[in-house]
Amino acid sequence: MLLPPTPAALRRAAAALKRGEPVAFPTETVYGLGANALDPEAVRRIFEAKGRPDDNPLIVHVTGLPMARRLVKELPPEARALAARFWPGPLTIVLPKRRSVPDIVTAGLPTVAVRVPDHPVALALIEAAGVPIAAPSANRSGRPSPTRAAHVAADFPGLLVLDGGPARHGLESTVVALGDPPRVLRLGAIPFEELRKVLPDLVVATKARARAESPGMRHRHYAPARPLVLFRRSRAALREALAADPKGLLLCADADAPLFPGRRPVKLGGTPVEIAHGLFDALRTERHGSVLLAYALPRRGLLRAVMDRLERAAIRIV
Repeated sequence: MLLPPTPAALRRAAAALKRGEPVAFPTETVYGLGANALDPEAVRRIFEAKGRPDDNPLIVHVTGLPMARRLVKELPPEARALAARFWPGPLTIVLPKRRSVPDIVTAGLPTVAVRVPDHPVALALIEAAGVPIAAPSANRSGRPSPTRAAHVAADFPGLLVLDGGPARHGLESTVVALGDPPRVLRLGAIPFEELRKVLPDLVVATKARARAESPGMRHRHYAPARPLVLFRRSRAALREALAADPKGLLLCADADAPLFPGRRPVKLGGTPVEIAHGLFDALRTERHGSVLLAYALPRRGLLRAVMDRLERAAIRIV
């Protein structure tokens, strides 16, 4: 059920959250499937609806630092510096949790992932419900994240969805855990290089721990409806694959399309911002084809996160 985010629709969605029912809503990153973060049974319904493994923690969305302080034991100086620079925005910070945060939200971990979304509908919904909202992306587990309300409706027919239009970023939030050194647990809409201006010692986590500290660390994600093969090194191998399979769909940046004459590609976009914004739309393409054959992007800036998503979506990397 797609609803424009009118005051009446926001009240309806807030009432559903208070009753323990899941609601989908827009953020600046992707659409989220939300529940009252302080109600373990409501949160359980999210896991059941998505088919999400219960060892995969959720991100809790709040309106600002006052609400965040009700969920975490402390806000160290590094967290306050990040919040001052990037909140509201696509940054999630992992912090020691208070006992009021149910274990199902955090997959039993002593930390909780928190962020302030930079979207008026998301903030208005949290304010109207009066509770923090735990929300993974509003898609079936393992599938591409939804950047449009129609994507959510396709995965969850009948779900109440606040339609806020296309997501502005199209990539999920960047997740940071503080420590010595602080670590990026998930690459996302804020490039690593931007975060290092605030935390010069920041590194990218290279290996998931026994229990994932953040969404997206262990389980396969972003898989499109058809298989995806990522060609990371060899342009010649991609040309051979395209020649061998006339029904294969080429997925590439606009600038790379001329490298493969005679094929009409599923274009990602021109600039890094456009490519990040268009990635999940491209993975959900409705064009007919047996397989997606993706040409790699340079691993720098925002494209580093895009490559992370393509690698996680691929059944094979060449």
